[in-house]
Amino acid sequence: MTPATQPPNPLHAMTPAHLAGRRHQLERAIAFFDAQDPVPTARADLQAALEGVLAEQDDRTRIAGA
Repeated sequence: MTPATQPPNPLHAMTPAHLAGRRHQLERAIAFFDAQDPVPTARADLQAALEGVLAEQDDRTRIAGA
C-alpha cells in the first residue's frame, strides 16, 4: 500500500496496529514531500489522511479512558 492509496478498510474498522502503521506511513510520506522543492500539492491530501488517523486514535483513547 502506497501512502497515496486508501487503506483497504475504513479507519473505524482498522486494528490499533494497523492504525499505527498507517500513521507511520503517512508521517514518512509527509516528511518526504516536505523535503521537496516545491512541495507537491498531494501533501495536503496526506496531511488530511493523517489528521483522520490521529482523530480515530484520539477517539479510541478517549473511549477507553471513559
